[in-house]
Amino acid sequence: MTHIPTVYDLQKKLINAEITSEQLVSDTLNRIQNSDEGNIVFTQLYADQALQQARASDALRATGIKRSSLEGLPVSIKDLFDVSGQVTTAGSVVLAKSAPVTETAPVVQRLIDAGAIIVGRTNMTEFAFSGLGINPHYGSPSSPWDRGNKRISGGSSSGAGVAVADQMSVMSLGTDTGGSIRIPAAFCGITGFKPTARLIPSTGSVPLSYSMDSSGPLAASVQCCATSFSIMAGIPEITLQAPKVSNLRFAIPDSIILDDAEPYVVHVFEQTIKAIETAGAKIDYISIPEFEKLAYINRKGGLTAAEAWFWHRN
Repeated sequence: MTHIPTVYDLQKKLINAEITSEQLVSDTLNRIQNSDEGNIVFTQLYADQALQQARASDALRATGIKRSSLEGLPVSIKDLFDVSGQVTTAGSVVLAKSAPVTETAPVVQRLIDAGAIIVGRTNMTEFAFSGLGINPHYGSPSSPWDRGNKRISGGSSSGAGVAVADQMSVMSLGTDTGGSIRIPAAFCGITGFKPTARLIPSTGSVPLSYSMDSSGPLAASVQCCATSFSIMAGIPEITLQAPKVSNLRFAIPDSIILDDAEPYVVHVFEQTIKAIETAGAKIDYISIPEFEKLAYINRKGGLTAAEAWFWHRN
């Protein structure tokens, strides 16, 4: 995979007048429209609107106004967030003929108010109910890794992960119930963050599980995610400070986690643990017997299935 520019790489270019927001958004839209994956990754583009907003962002920047670190940067939203005047399909054809919504989801509005340029809606697992990223209605985005063999991108925020990895979006807004941000981030080689759910309003999004859903960012780096999260949460932008590795302590479950994993995955995992241990981190292998009971606990779908049924029963 090629280097993915961070929020700060691109913001620096904008500040130094090496590129304009209009150029950046135009390049992004061209990449989407000319890519074999683009029409699968995105279920809807806001091309004209995005270019207009980019020009407005450039005009504000020219007067010395920069609303946030996402100012003028192309971002995307998962297709379960409401945008006023649009239909929210949540990756399904069942909702395709629903009436357009009348209000924009608060988290989406916060991105708009921060100067982020929303270029479109990203594809997802139907109703967010799977970690694979497969969608029989709108197509299944493929991971940038080994694309010739069409590896799955992970879900349910499948399009969100591929959009960042393929530089079709600097940051993607996704949701995570049991891994729906973190899985596509891992499968696509980027960073994903599931924040504490109550910190970002869930109003204006199609739920999977009221108790476990969380909205959050997928982006090129941890700092990109921290900055995007702070904007979504309506708090001052966060600048991270890396701790000393020698101050870190990691707990690793001694069962279940690596069962049936590919030998290469196990090898990379073990090498990573060895590297951080050599750098001074403390590693503890611990027993979590509850993990071995999860399959039994969730044999009828668990809490997520019950809460999804409540929303979908009609």
